[in-house]
Amino acid sequence: MADSDTPRLPGLLPDAIHHAVKPGTALLRLETTRERGGILDGAWWPRSRDIGAELPSLITALTEHVGPITRVGLDASAWEELPTRLIIEDRVVRIDSFPVGDDTVLITRGENDHFALLVVPPDATPDAARAAMARAVRADNVTRAEQILIDTGSTPRT
Repeated sequence: MADSDTPRLPGLLPDAIHHAVKPGTALLRLETTRERGGILDGAWWPRSRDIGAELPSLITALTEHVGPITRVGLDASAWEELPTRLIIEDRVVRIDSFPVGDDTVLITRGENDHFALLVVPPDATPDAARAAMARAVRADNVTRAEQILIDTGSTPRT
């Protein structure tokens, strides 16, 4: 049976995605309805905690799929030198500090359309990161980001 003949199970990512995930990757589950059922809309595995270096590529990737991003909400304690705004592709993106934890980033499109992304710690192992990201993008996921990282062994190493 060829791969194309193999039925895909609902809510699971194709195997090719699991092998391609590496630091700097963002996985998104984008729904075209107003109601997004899961707690998280996607996942991001930054290479470092330097938001000035990491955020532009995430915003560029998101903009391709959801349109212009206007704000990003992050926990200031989780990132090095959190600026109040960045200019990305000639657009100003405002950076807000929220006590959301180092496991979540909030993305705003337009005035009030929010997306919540799981943030995999930069030093997570590839297997743990893949497992966490796959779980975060499941449409039926009801587990919070912090618990996903604990369950998959993706919590920051101390």
